[in-house]
Amino acid sequence: MAEYMDRCIDRLVERDLGIFGAVLIQGPKWCGKTTTSQRFAASSLSLSNPAGGFAALQLARLDPAQAIVGPTPRLIDEWQEEPKIWDAVRFECDRRMGEPGQFLLTGSATPNDANRPMHSGVGRVSRLRMDTMTLLELGISSGSVSLGALLAEKPTGVALGSIEGIPAIVDLVCRGGWPQAVGKSTADAMRISSAYVDGVCESDVSKVDGVRRDPVKVRSLLSSLSRNESTLAGTKALERDMGGEVSRNSILRYLDALCRINIIDNIPAWHPALRSPVKLRQSAKRHLADPSLAVAALGASPDSLASDPKTLGLLFESLVLHDLKVYATVNDALVSHYHDTDDLEVDAVIHKRDGSWIAVEVKLGSPQVPEASENLNRLERKMVDRGEKAPTAKLIVIGYGMPAHVTSDGIVIAPVDTLGV
Repeated sequence: MAEYMDRCIDRLVERDLGIFGAVLIQGPKWCGKTTTSQRFAASSLSLSNPAGGFAALQLARLDPAQAIVGPTPRLIDEWQEEPKIWDAVRFECDRRMGEPGQFLLTGSATPNDANRPMHSGVGRVSRLRMDTMTLLELGISSGSVSLGALLAEKPTGVALGSIEGIPAIVDLVCRGGWPQAVGKSTADAMRISSAYVDGVCESDVSKVDGVRRDPVKVRSLLSSLSRNESTLAGTKALERDMGGEVSRNSILRYLDALCRINIIDNIPAWHPALRSPVKLRQSAKRHLADPSLAVAALGASPDSLASDPKTLGLLFESLVLHDLKVYATVNDALVSHYHDTDDLEVDAVIHKRDGSWIAVEVKLGSPQVPEASENLNRLERKMVDRGEKAPTAKLIVIGYGMPAHVTSDGIVIAPVDTLGV
C-alpha cells in the first residue's frame, strides 16, 4: 500500500472530531475522502461496497440504526446512497448527549430535495469540503509563503520557486491534483481526468437524482464551462456558446446536477461590509473542481495549451484559486473575487470573519506584474476611502520569472510553488 500523503484537511477533521458528534467530508469523487477518513476511523461501513450483493447498503436501507453501530469514530462512506443514514446519525448524536467524535461521513454527491434528510444536522454535524490535491500536498510547493502569515500581517522573506517556463505550468494544469495520478506520467494523469469526465457525462450526472440526462449535452456543457473557466460568463453566455442546442432552463438544471456531484466549484463575489455604498457585480466566477477536468473537457493537449496563452492563463488562475481555497479553509477564511461597476476586477479576495482580507492577482509570468500591482493598489485605495480596513497583504501569484519577495510598495510576489497554509 502506498504511503499516506498528508492532506491540509487532516487538521480540520481532527479539530472537528473533538467538537462535533459527526463530521461530514464532501467533495468530488477520487479526491481522497475515504482514504483520509480511514485514518481517523475506528470502524467503517461503505455503502458503495458491492460485497454480498451490496449487503452494507441493504442493511442501511432496512435498519439505518443498526448500520451505524460500531467502534467510534464510525465511518459511513458515501452516506448519500441511503439518505436515511443521516437522520440515524443525527438521532444517535443526540442520544449520546452530544459526545464528540462519534461519526465520520463521506459524500461525493448531495441528495436532491425529495431525498434530503429530515434534519439539517445543525449543531451535530460539521461539514468540511475536500478538494483534489494542492501543490503543497503533492510536494511541489515549498509552502514558504504562508497564507496564514499573510493574514496575520507577518513578514514574508525571499523564497525561490522551482518552476521554469511555460512547459512546466502546462504540465501542472494537465496533471491536476488527483491522488491516483501521483507517480504516473503526465499522459496517464490526463487519462485519469478524461475518464472522470466520461463518467460524469455517461452516469454520474444522471445518477445523482435519477433523471436521465443526454451525455452529449452534458459534455457540451462541460466544454462550455471549460472554455469559460475563471470568467464571469453567465447562463446566457453558456447558452450562446452551446449554439442554442440546450434551453436556458435545461442548462440551469444540468448546472445544479453538476454542483451536487461537486464538479462545479464557483468562486462567489466578495461583499465587504462597506460603510458607504459601492456598486459591486454579483456574478460568480466559473470554476471546475480541478483544472485538469477543463483540459480533458476541451480535448486539449500540452502542445495546444502551450501555444494558447489566453486559455493557459485562465487555467493557471483556476489552479491557483483551487490551492488558495484549500489554504484559506485551514485558516478559517473564504475566497471570493472582486468586480465593481467601475470595471475594477481583482482575481481573488481572501477574507476572514474579523474583517481582515488579502487581495490577490494571478499572472502567468513576471511581465504582467506591473498591471496586477496597479489593480491591487487601486482596490486598496477604494476600500480605505470607503471606510474599510486596509488589506493585511497584497499578493501577486505568478507561474515563474522571479523569486518570492516584497516590492517597495508592499506587494508580495510569490511563485505558485512557494504558496502554503
